[in-house]
Amino acid sequence: MDGVTQTREQSRSPEFRLAQGALGGLRKDLFRNAFAYRPLPMAALDGRIARRLPDRIRARAGWTPHAVVAGCAFLVFLIGAAAAEGSAPPLMAVYAFGPALIVLMTLVRPVLAFWASLAATPFLGFVGGFGDGWPWSPNMFAAHVIVMTVVAARTRPRTAAWMWLMTCGYAVFAEFFLGMGGDTTDAAPLLFVAALALLVVTVVQVRRQADQEVTAQQTVTAHERSRRTLLEERTTIARELHDVVAHHMSVVAIQAEAAPYRVENPPPELEQAFVTIRENAVAALTELRRVLGVVRAEDYEAPDAPQPTLADLDGLVANVRDAGLDVEKTVTGAVRELPQGVELSAYRIVQEALSNVLRHAPGAGARVEVAYVLGGLGLRIVNGPGRGVSRPSPGAGHGITGMRERVTMLNGEMTAEPTEDGGYEVTAFVPVAREEAEQ
Repeated sequence: MDGVTQTREQSRSPEFRLAQGALGGLRKDLFRNAFAYRPLPMAALDGRIARRLPDRIRARAGWTPHAVVAGCAFLVFLIGAAAAEGSAPPLMAVYAFGPALIVLMTLVRPVLAFWASLAATPFLGFVGGFGDGWPWSPNMFAAHVIVMTVVAARTRPRTAAWMWLMTCGYAVFAEFFLGMGGDTTDAAPLLFVAALALLVVTVVQVRRQADQEVTAQQTVTAHERSRRTLLEERTTIARELHDVVAHHMSVVAIQAEAAPYRVENPPPELEQAFVTIRENAVAALTELRRVLGVVRAEDYEAPDAPQPTLADLDGLVANVRDAGLDVEKTVTGAVRELPQGVELSAYRIVQEALSNVLRHAPGAGARVEVAYVLGGLGLRIVNGPGRGVSRPSPGAGHGITGMRERVTMLNGEMTAEPTEDGGYEVTAFVPVAREEAEQ
C-alpha cells in the first residue's frame, strides 16, 4: 500500500502538489485550532532599550504589547462612538463596542479575532448604515487592519498572506454580489493599507528570524571551533607524549637486552630478570603505540629534529624579537635537566603565551620568568597593554585552553588573568619530584 501511495504522489503534477500544499497551509493557519486559547506573551526585557529603563518601569515594561493593543481598541471605540452619535443607545453600543472587543480578542484568541472581524463587517454595514464607506464602516476599517496586523505579528508570514487574500475575496463578494458598493467603496483603500501593514510586519519577522538563525549558527560555530581546537591540542599532546614515552621505553628495552653482556658470568636469575624486563618494556611499548598511535593523522610525520626543551628558549625569544616583540627573559634557581615531558610542555606554554602577546597586544613588551625551585618548575609570562590594533584570528583565545591541558596533564596549576595596568599574565607551576629530575 505504501508503494502504491508513493506512486500516486509521484504521478501527480507539480502544480497539483503546489495547490495541495497551499490549501493545506490555509487549513493549518486559519481553520485548524481557530478557537485555540493563545494569550499574548509578555515582551522580552533583554533588549537595548529595556535594559536602560529604571527597575520600577522595567518591571512593567513586559506589558507593553498588551497596552498597545488596548490603546488600539480604545481608538476603534472612539471612531465608532463618533460615527454613531445621535443614534439609539442599543445600536450605538453595538456599533461602538463590537469592533473594539474584536481588537481585544487578539490578546487571547488571535485567529478567531480575524474571523470575527470578517463576519462582523457585513453585519455592521447592513444594520448600522453609518458613514459613506462600504463594505467597511469607519471603525471596522480601523479594526480589521489592526486585527490583521496583530494576528500576523503573532503567527507567521504565510498567515498574513492568507488573511489578505481572504479579505480580498470578501471585498470582491461584497462589491459584486451584495450590490451596495456604488461609488463609495473603501475596499481598495483597505486592501492597500492592510498590504502595507502586513508587509512591514512580514519584513520585521523575516529579519528577526534571520538574526536568530545567524546567532544560533554563530553559537554552534563557536562551540564547534572551541571543541575542534581543544581536540587538536589534545591530539598534539598525545603525539608528543607518545614520542617521549616511546623513547624512554625503547631505551629501557635496549638496556635490558644489553645488560647481561656487561657482567661476566651473570647468574641465571639475573639473566631471566633482564629478559623479563625487556619483554615487559617491549609489550608496554607495543601497547602504547597501539593506543596512542591512533591519534596520528594519516599524513602525520614524526619530526626529524628532537623535541624542543627549555634550553631552546633563547632561540624562541630571538625569533619573537625578530617579529617585533620586546622580550626579557629571566632564569632563577639552579638550572637542571627536567623530565622530557616537563621540558617540552614548559617550552610550549611559553611559546603560546608569547604568540598571544603578538596577536592580542601588538607593541607591548613581555617578560618571561623561569624559576627552578625545589619542588618543580615555575613559569611566568607577563606583558603590558598593547599600543597597536589587535586583530585576533579565528579561534583566538583557545591557546589558554591548550596551556591548561598541558599543565593539568602534569598535575600542575596555572592562572591566566589580566593585570592591573591593562596587560596580561600567565603563571604556571609544574611539580617535579627529585627522583624524576635525577633520572
